[in-house]
Amino acid sequence: MPKPVLIFGYGNLSRGDDALGPLALAYIEGHADLASVDLLDDFQLQIEHALDLEQRALVLFVDASVNCNGAFAFAELAAAKDDSYTTHAMSPAAVLAVYQTIKHQPPPPCFLLSIKGERFELGEGLSAEAGGHLAEACQFLQRLLADLDVAAWRCLLSP
Repeated sequence: MPKPVLIFGYGNLSRGDDALGPLALAYIEGHADLASVDLLDDFQLQIEHALDLEQRALVLFVDASVNCNGAFAFAELAAAKDDSYTTHAMSPAAVLAVYQTIKHQPPPPCFLLSIKGERFELGEGLSAEAGGHLAEACQFLQRLLADLDVAAWRCLLSP
């Protein structure tokens, strides 16, 4: 039986700052009580990941982004078919849309923690800037993990 909370970090450890999602999971694994939390990581989101949302009370996607205004952004997700819906790599919103289609019910409350990345070249390590952003995001993750309640998470949404 899955745990009530799923945290899904995705990205490629061999592509510079794209590693931010999996690195955030590594931080959680070493610093959090995982009694109610499952961790999942992969290179990218796929249609099959919709099944990972089953029987969850709360889901957090964690990924690198070039579109953050600060070190990170935190947003609630809604199911939506988008341009990624028919590609190999999907957006979190498209994964939620697949879940809704196959399960004939809304997905659990889902959120996205985007961590600002700068460089994504194959073979690069994490940039110094992204390392600082990751540290700030991990502090924020501690706040999320301290209260695994959707209402508490909604109070922390980025403006």
